[in-house]
Amino acid sequence: MDEAEILNKLGSKIRSIRMGKNMTQNQLAINCDFEKSSMSKIESGKVNLSYITLHRISVGLDIHIRELLPD
Repeated sequence: MDEAEILNKLGSKIRSIRMGKNMTQNQLAINCDFEKSSMSKIESGKVNLSYITLHRISVGLDIHIRELLPD
């Protein structure tokens, strides 16, 4: 699996969890203290995330960081 595939899977996982919680991208972005455009880029796999960013997203989604990792 190449880097683009990994980032796409991660973004899809974040989107899936967010939608499962009936949350908009804007709501999650606010919870994470991000711009909505940044959240859009993350979910579309255009951003290589740092551990800190993953942590902020997991807190924003109220989940453990492990749940963000693709299967």
